[in-house]
Amino acid sequence: VQFVESGGGLVQPGGSLRLSCVAFGFTFENYWLSWSRQVPGKELEMVAGISRTSRSTPYLADVKGRFTISSDNANSTLFLQMNSLKPEDTAVYYCARVEPDSGRVDYWGQGIQVTVSS
Repeated sequence: VQFVESGGGLVQPGGSLRLSCVAFGFTFENYWLSWSRQVPGKELEMVAGISRTSRSTPYLADVKGRFTISSDNANSTLFLQMNSLKPEDTAVYYCARVEPDSGRVDYWGQGIQVTVSS
């Protein structure tokens, strides 16, 4: 199992970024997937998840209405569209696979830096 993330970078407050995560080594549409983020010195927090059918997409309260998670099952790709970015969104973002029986993440991407600053 492997993930390759892209799309991070530096953006001004109020701007947008779209993160992508291409998955390899498993049947993409059989798993819940998620995006999480971590700021140095703080705990990792899950930002958004997406169910196998894409019908359920829970979000962290702080990003609801600004971020949108989606997936392209044909290309095994997970997305996170981030709009109206704030400096407090600055973090390393990780895509991940959720193990169905335990509900816990069993594989993580390598992480990608998102910096929101003027």
